[in-house]
Amino acid sequence: MQNESCGNSGAGEDESDDAAYLLISSKISRAFILIGQVNRRFPLCIELQEREVCQTLLEGDMVAVSAPEGGELRHAAMLLELVRRYRQPLLVLPKGHEGSKRLSMVVSAGGEIIPKCTIIRGTHPEQNVICSAEELSALSFHASTDGVKLTYPSKENFTAEIIRYSEIFGLTEHNNRYRDRYND
Repeated sequence: MQNESCGNSGAGEDESDDAAYLLISSKISRAFILIGQVNRRFPLCIELQEREVCQTLLEGDMVAVSAPEGGELRHAAMLLELVRRYRQPLLVLPKGHEGSKRLSMVVSAGGEIIPKCTIIRGTHPEQNVICSAEELSALSFHASTDGVKLTYPSKENFTAEIIRYSEIFGLTEHNNRYRDRYND
C-alpha cells in the first residue's frame, strides 16, 4: 500500500474562499469521488427512519461525494457544500428502499472514508464507508492536518488532483478541461 498526502483540500474560515477539493477520477470509467475538508467543527445530523444520530465533524474531517457512474462535477460540489458549508443533514434510506436505485451520487463524512462497491447506495448510516465504482474501492482516505491522506495499492486505476471551486463552476479559464469529462 502507498500513502500520499494530497494537500489541504479545505477552505479557510471565510465562507467566500475559493475552496479546494481532492478529485479522484477513475481511469476505467466516468466514476469519481470529490472530497473537501471541514473548516470548523459542527454536529452532522444523520436521519434514519427510526431515529436521528448526530456525529461531530472536526476541523479537517472530510466530506466526500461519490459518483459511481459519473455525473456532473458541479452536482457533486453542490452536494458537498450543502453538508460542509451549510450543515445539511444526511438522509439514510432503509435497506431495500426503491429510491436507492435512483441515487446517482452519495455523501459520506468523517475522519476516515473507505470506498466500497459492495454496499447499497444511501442505506448505510456508518459514515466511514461510501458506495463507489469497483476500480476505486481499493482506496482509503484519512483526514490529517496536512490535508487528505490517500492510501492505495497502485495508481493504475485512478488519478488524483486538487481542483478549486472556481474551476468547477466556471469562474476561471481552466474550467474547460473539466466541462467535457464531468458535465453533461
